[in-house]
Amino acid sequence: MSESIEFDESYYYSLFETGISIPVVIMYGTETEELLAKVDTGADHCIFERHFGESLGLEIETGISIMIGTATGSFRAFGHEVTLSFLGIETVSTVYFAESDYFDRNVLGRTGWLDRVKLGLIEQEGKLFLSEYRQ
Repeated sequence: MSESIEFDESYYYSLFETGISIPVVIMYGTETEELLAKVDTGADHCIFERHFGESLGLEIETGISIMIGTATGSFRAFGHEVTLSFLGIETVSTVYFAESDYFDRNVLGRTGWLDRVKLGLIEQEGKLFLSEYRQ
């Protein structure tokens, strides 16, 4: 039995870089930040470098505090509601900004990103397909 899925957007990512990165715009009020974030279907949350939240005018520690565990340890992050825009899709999500200035990655995880989209990949071609998830 075969099935068909349609997507609104397609995006070519580099097969020569580690991971799958896509362009993201984070918006809060009138402030915006553009960055590249890694698609991480194993991450529970969207997590961004602290300085991006500060540039948006957020007081990082006033957000929802959580401890995030990884294979190499754990760290604290703080959740804030922002607007995310990526590959033609815009959504309001609670995302987390790392407490430490040394946290140097940006991750699109399951809650706040993957739960908002329909995702397809052809790894051999470096091609990502994306649509807003609509029930």
